Amino acid sequence: MEDKDKFYLLKVARETILKELKGEKINLSEPDSQDLKRKSGCFVTLKIDGDLRGCIGYIQPVMELYKAVSQMAIEAAFNDPRFYPLTFEEFSNVKIEISVLTPLQKVEDLNEITVGKDGLLIKKGFRSGLLLPQVATEWGYNREQFLKQTCLKAGLYPDCYKEKDTQVYKFQAEIFSEEDFNL
Repeated sequence: MEDKDKFYLLKVARETILKELKGEKINLSEPDSQDLKRKSGCFVTLKIDGDLRGCIGYIQPVMELYKAVSQMAIEAAFNDPRFYPLTFEEFSNVKIEISVLTPLQKVEDLNEITVGKDGLLIKKGFRSGLLLPQVATEWGYNREQFLKQTCLKAGLYPDCYKEKDTQVYKFQAEIFSEEDFNL
């Protein structure tokens, strides 16, 4: 993805959050770039002083990327159940990161997983958990730790990934943030 498209998405995320804070209507103009109009899964992550402040996304490509980023920015800022809604006071300190996902790939052999490159989705029964590729790097996980943490994120026990009825998927992400553009 070109830098101008990344910049556009970061701007959409920030402006969407600000308009929501102000109670203003959000009107997205359709971008020129075909990359931004393609359907894609994405996550919007908010951080304050390097600490997670919200992160929500679409795993599947359910809508055009620029619209998905706008919606997920609102969800990450105001509806992540791990955090209280973002306030005006916090807004100026928030740094936005966007992860644009590739389609899911079923993992048949755990050795196919490349830590730092792949994100994981683990499903077992009605439970599922997802960790973005950068999580393993940020926490220094090896492959086994990454798998266990993804199981825990799903509310499952750490070694459930070894069982036949557990499905493991990998994906990659193009990750960029306001810090990449000194915003």
